[in-house]
Amino acid sequence: MTAHEHGYIHDKERYLARLKRIEGQARGIHRMVEEDKYCIDILTQISALTSALEGVAIGLLDEHLKHCVVDAAKEGGPEADEKIKEASDAIARLVRS
Repeated sequence: MTAHEHGYIHDKERYLARLKRIEGQARGIHRMVEEDKYCIDILTQISALTSALEGVAIGLLDEHLKHCVVDAAKEGGPEADEKIKEASDAIARLVRS
């Protein structure tokens, strides 16, 4: 793996397909609001959208840990510390959201 290649690159098409579905879900929620659908139905769709986004985030985080962080840790030095801090910060953001 080259230094500029991201861990998710081999699953890029799968991530793009998932994001396309998520985009469709968001448009569907927008349409539901425009059409004055029942609040609980909209909230149910928002929950599904949130879960889908979290699934993508967890997948990307997993790939980052397996590739970027592990590779940096093998190399050692300040880059390893930086990659570990990036991962910790990303986890903290996911936990807060």
